[in-house]
Amino acid sequence: MNFRYLGNSGLKISEITYGNWLTHGSQVENDVATQCVRAALDAGISTFDTADVYAKTKAESVLGAALKGERRESLEIFTKVYWPTGPGGKNDTGLSRKHIMESINGSLERLQTDYVDLYQAHRYDTETPLEETMQAFADVVRQGKALYIGVSEWTADQIREGVALARELGFQLISSQPQYSMLWRVIEGEVVPTCEELGVSQIVWSPIAQGVLTGKYQPGQQPPEGSRAADEKGGADMIKRFMNDDVLTRVQNLKPIADEAGLTMAQLAVAWVLQNPNVAAALVGASRPEQVAENVKAAGVTLEPELMTKIDEVLGDIVEKDPGKTKETAPQQRVA
Repeated sequence: MNFRYLGNSGLKISEITYGNWLTHGSQVENDVATQCVRAALDAGISTFDTADVYAKTKAESVLGAALKGERRESLEIFTKVYWPTGPGGKNDTGLSRKHIMESINGSLERLQTDYVDLYQAHRYDTETPLEETMQAFADVVRQGKALYIGVSEWTADQIREGVALARELGFQLISSQPQYSMLWRVIEGEVVPTCEELGVSQIVWSPIAQGVLTGKYQPGQQPPEGSRAADEKGGADMIKRFMNDDVLTRVQNLKPIADEAGLTMAQLAVAWVLQNPNVAAALVGASRPEQVAENVKAAGVTLEPELMTKIDEVLGDIVEKDPGKTKETAPQQRVA
């Protein structure tokens, strides 16, 4: 496993970070989820990312139980706050001081730890003054409940304003967690250049594009039974933007490139995002322990420029690069 600094901090994290999300506590039985976490540890992964909203708080509980007994100082545990938790009351969502202060306590209890290494704003809250949000994060850091602060799916302008306020308040905002893959490159135009300037790293989610870049979805065919695209509980909705024959055909044409690199298509996809120097880590999840062992093989891989060019040529104009998509796909108001 390779390790990279997160932003301009002294914190090192594993460049393959284990994402404990909807599957844990929901789609995967707890014992299998625990096996996946153990497989991540065995593979050298030390960094684990979750959120209070995943599986309605159960994902944090599963992760806390799975990591129990590990040396806390050897781990980096990340979680997030924003989306509704609890019964959906008027203050059970967003980035108000009230919700942040209550949420960090709930997360620490479920994770069975005294602190998280990184506490992230899961989205931007349009209904709370940013000054209030950042002051609350500053107090969470001063109380020792979080060591660093990050954000997820914020625009370049929002990140710039957040970093400026964090510096005024005496704490570090060091990370951004956006969606990023060969197919979804909306951060490259504005977010990445801004973050490079400000000393903020990317921790990217969905590097395999919800599984599309594994090549398991064939053009003109129904999704395999049990796959995310066949999951009407939520997975199918998240993946549908990629489920058209043009995209799927071009993805199949990546297979010879993966073969040339000596990688599976999933490993190629994870290695591709790690070629971006502003990316500190790729988030990978798993529903089976063996998936973890396979994904970890993307760590430390260098893709030659010619291969990167071939990937661009194969995918062509199906790649989404519009930086406006970050704001377009963000909640315009709190979801209660």
